[in-house]
Amino acid sequence: MTISTDAALTIHAGPKALAHLRRQGLQPHDIAVIAGAAGGPKGLILQALDQWLFGDWLPQAPRQRTLIGASIGAWRMAAACHDDPVAAFQRLGDLYCEQRYGKKPTPQQVAVVCKKILQDFVGGHEHEIVNHAHHHLQILVSRGRGLLANPAHRAGTLAGFAAATFANLVSRDRLARHLERLVIGDPRGVAPWLTTRFDRFQTDFAPLMTDNLATALLASGTLPFIMPPVTAIAHAPPGTYWDGGLIDYHLALPYARLPEGLVLYPHFTDHIVPGWLDKPLRWRRAANGKQRDWLDNVILITPSRSFLQPLPRGKLPDRSDFMHYGLDHDRRIRNWREAIGQGQRLRDAFAAFVRQPDINLVQPF
Repeated sequence: MTISTDAALTIHAGPKALAHLRRQGLQPHDIAVIAGAAGGPKGLILQALDQWLFGDWLPQAPRQRTLIGASIGAWRMAAACHDDPVAAFQRLGDLYCEQRYGKKPTPQQVAVVCKKILQDFVGGHEHEIVNHAHHHLQILVSRGRGLLANPAHRAGTLAGFAAATFANLVSRDRLARHLERLVIGDPRGVAPWLTTRFDRFQTDFAPLMTDNLATALLASGTLPFIMPPVTAIAHAPPGTYWDGGLIDYHLALPYARLPEGLVLYPHFTDHIVPGWLDKPLRWRRAANGKQRDWLDNVILITPSRSFLQPLPRGKLPDRSDFMHYGLDHDRRIRNWREAIGQGQRLRDAFAAFVRQPDINLVQPF
């Protein structure tokens, strides 16, 4: 059964993307970049849509595409680079749902579970992921500076992030004194739109190889205090690494610099928050600030409010569920799987829009 687009999806587009949709609709060869946001379990809601995009629609028009992500977004983009992306997205969702912890897990225990997930997810598939014929994977990671460059203990980390939080409250530019961006990616796909400096954060680049793929994905999803930082990534500068979402939570990047093509951004919310520390700062949202022009060629597709209503607890899966369900892992896993299954409505809605675009359903940023 096909669900109408307005029942499940909200679609936003920048001016250039909207003009393109009006002229000629949307074809797979139009897509040059796919972005994946940080956000933990929320990203799982996109599983069926991801499987259709990478397993059916985009392969109809093979071309070089940059797949860029942070945290769960990077894990999703790694799934897309498998020879069998449909099976990879299924495996990622199954492994992520099955996380089980004791009452008060230590950061080290959480890290052990996440390393096992990544081992089972990408182990044996490293070569196909980093050498995909068309997809060039770019993984975003945050590297500590100042007090966060090499904290010797938890108190040092706490002091460093307290300083970073205060600096970010004053100005996002000031956060750049505490964190810098590392892009670990396919050297074939690092283009000027990303390499030419676009904000105050120092940005370094390291090659993505078979021997650093799992560690890069781990670092990209390493939340402060929940997990210990990653302190060594092969082929990358020495340093202390945390979640890429600290700087690039929803990937507010200069997409408008692309010489051609559109950015398709399957997201789990209808706004773009630049950094993780910006979540409570509504005025920092990309569509409201200086990054607005960066979204000129972006098509953002997100669950609608009506989509959320029938989900368990009326919301997307998120990290708060670990606290809500406590040790009742089976109930949490059952409800997460139910929510993921509901994501088929997102797939059907976007497929319907692609077949017969209704511009009245597309909102400007």
